[in-house]
Amino acid sequence: MIDTQPKVKNSEIFSAMAELDHEQVVFCHDEALGLKAIIAVHNTVLGPAMGGTRMWNYQSEEEAVRDVLRLSRGMTFKNAIAGLNIGGGKAVIIGDVKKIKTEALMRRFGKFVHSLNGKYWTAEDVNMTTRDMEYVRMETPYVTGLPGKSGDPSPVTAYGVYVGMKASAKKAYGSDDLKGKKVVVQGAGHVGTYLIEYLVKEGAEVFVSDIFEDKIAAVTSKFPSVKVADSSSLYSMDMDIYAPCALGATLNDETIPQLKCAIVAGAANNQLDNEITHGQALRERGIIYAPDFLINSGGITNVYYEQQGNYDRDRVYEQTERIFGVCTEVIEYAEQNDTTTHKAALQLAMNRITDVGKVKLAY
Repeated sequence: MIDTQPKVKNSEIFSAMAELDHEQVVFCHDEALGLKAIIAVHNTVLGPAMGGTRMWNYQSEEEAVRDVLRLSRGMTFKNAIAGLNIGGGKAVIIGDVKKIKTEALMRRFGKFVHSLNGKYWTAEDVNMTTRDMEYVRMETPYVTGLPGKSGDPSPVTAYGVYVGMKASAKKAYGSDDLKGKKVVVQGAGHVGTYLIEYLVKEGAEVFVSDIFEDKIAAVTSKFPSVKVADSSSLYSMDMDIYAPCALGATLNDETIPQLKCAIVAGAANNQLDNEITHGQALRERGIIYAPDFLINSGGITNVYYEQQGNYDRDRVYEQTERIFGVCTEVIEYAEQNDTTTHKAALQLAMNRITDVGKVKLAY
């Protein structure tokens, strides 16, 4: 295993790329429009790199570089374990979404995407909408998640997380029934809200947490049975399932010792601050961890079929339903091989990349 937390300085970008085995990183800049973006292509063995674009007000450019490197690497394994014929990539736009996002900025970003000639396909991610993807589409065909086609991938992402949660519950409790289970959902964005809807319908006892009060209000208004979690004691709450659905790295040295749950299963990317150390820490505490890049792959599956030109909603959900079986396989593999579920999922993904790579070399 490699260190997935490189200390990234501008002068060390090549060593950081080598450390995580990236193929290409593109820095995009337009001073007049305030555009500062990074596109990272991690691996294209299975096909062109695909992964969404997020806009975030990073504390530093180094933090943005670190994030896009980790996210794009995660997309490689997500796409591989989902059985899709695409590689891993990701893009981030640096800045406050309320201040800099305009049609012109998104279209300028689209031109940078187009400059890669199809090596990277984008879609929506944090702080992006289908309308933003329409602006990008005005400048490049290498974009998915468009209105009238696959659209918003959030419902499918949430469904995959829900399915993975049920597979984990089957292992932990002997039944995949979530009725009465106390679930804490951290993050009330699009995916988190759709996940809450699935949980409420099944009769789970749901608690929600978010840094934005308006998002919490929207959820509790729509689902009156949902309770608000105390953010100051979120990780130490008496709960059955913790579902991180916001940003990554919430599973770390500080939070893991506080957890009082049997399962961690959420939609956020890169939930483990350090995949080696913290995957093992969860295992030692007897907590089943449903690997994020496995169970949140419904969204990329949704846009993948659009990219392939044969989008069918029923087919997308059938493919996403596979997450239950793959998650079960990962949990069993980890148990049989005395390893963490994260390592087990990585191994299965890398096996597919290696095998398909051999097939391609045969031509």
